[in-house]
Parts: sequence; structure tokens; C-alpha cells
Amino acid sequence: MSERSQSKAITVMVTCPDEETATKIARSLATKRLAACVNITSRIKSIYRWEGKVEEANEHLLIIKSKQRLLKRIIEDVKANHPYKTPEVISLQIAGGSKEYIDWIMKETS
Repeated sequence: MSERSQSKAITVMVTCPDEETATKIARSLATKRLAACVNITSRIKSIYRWEGKVEEANEHLLIIKSKQRLLKRIIEDVKANHPYKTPEVISLQIAGGSKEYIDWIMKETS
């Protein structure tokens, strides 16, 4: 895999309040070719600070594989389909991995 391809591949993480929201967002991203793949975790416990208090919630985590240049559109799509006022949308650059898998991500996203 070329270093150039690697530098463009990203993983984006988004937490969702329930499986229905997670599935809706995952399908939207895949249908629009904003993501090659979205994994949905079954249930995670999140403990976080919100408006001056420590909160706790059961959520689902989306692990989205895509391209760096699509991040702005991914964020817009998540916000349009997410009930949270401030949804978590964070991107991590994929620093390495299977050449074939990274190439697949590049091929399946527009």
C-alpha cells in the first residue's frame, strides 16, 4: 500500500443512544458511499462530563472506515441523523494495515 493511500484512510467514531439510530446513520453513510464499512458495537457504557455534571449512558459505537476528504460530509450526515445536540464525531488517521483492505476502503467510498 502506498503511503499516500494510507494517509487518506480514516476511522471515524460516533456514539449513538440506541441501535435504531446507529443503524440509521450506518446505512445512510454506506448508501451515500461516505463509508466503505460501518461496524456497530452492541452496547458500551459511556461516562462523560456534560453541562457541568458527570453523566452515564448506555450507547452504541459506530466505527466508520472512510477517506479523509469525506470527513466534512460524514460529520454533516451524522448531525442530520443524530438526536444528540453535540454528537461525538472523531476521526483517526489509519497509520497502517492490510494493503488490500485500505485499497478496498478507497474503492468503495466516493
